[in-house]
Amino acid sequence: MQERFVYHQSMNVEKDADAAVSKIAAAIGEPARARMLYCLVDGRARTSTELAMIAEITPSTASVHLQRLKTERLVVVFAQGKHRYYSLEGAAVAAALEALSVLAGGARNAFVPNTPNRLRAARTCYDHIAGTLGVALHDRIKALGWLSRVAGADNNYELTRSGTKAFENLGIEIEATRTLRRRFAYPCVDWSERRPHIGGALGAALLEVALKRKWVIRELDSRALTVTKLGLREMRTRFGLPDPNAAP
Repeated sequence: MQERFVYHQSMNVEKDADAAVSKIAAAIGEPARARMLYCLVDGRARTSTELAMIAEITPSTASVHLQRLKTERLVVVFAQGKHRYYSLEGAAVAAALEALSVLAGGARNAFVPNTPNRLRAARTCYDHIAGTLGVALHDRIKALGWLSRVAGADNNYELTRSGTKAFENLGIEIEATRTLRRRFAYPCVDWSERRPHIGGALGAALLEVALKRKWVIRELDSRALTVTKLGLREMRTRFGLPDPNAAP
């Protein structure tokens, strides 16, 4: 007896999923776009000009490629002043790229900053803490669950209930900080680390506390900050920062 083919609505869903996968694979599969994506796997953001140099293409061509990657939700862009920084959409994208690397074999070169050591370690970015210290504070404060993304807002942070309590315990008047005529908190892409530190009124308040309590000291001739022994101890206790002098 001959069997008849029976159409089912679920086949449309499967076809849509297949089409979506094909579009993402095609976006990754173009060599210049692949080079840009793999450059971003280290978690650091880069400008379109930097990505164009890495991909060995013109800036105008890079812009077209980056728009394609953004459309397929493989990268996100953060506007900061006159610059636009690109980074991977999230951990799922990085995991997919890593899995493809395993299949393809080979390793990628890590990002190596050329910033002077004293500026890279800790410095001011306008009026908030930047450098390795600023990025570490950002990461720990997020890991502690004190910050969350603002729903429906582009690139802004809000304090959670536990975060509000923690910052108030530092002596920061959160409600007064909110009334300032500026963004409350946002991830500011770090110049040397190319990963975010905390910008905005909250970041400025944190720097003010660090200076007042002598956790850090401003250097007279530059933006560099010197982290004191007291500062290291306090920030390890309060934020869980690793001891830089501890044995690996």
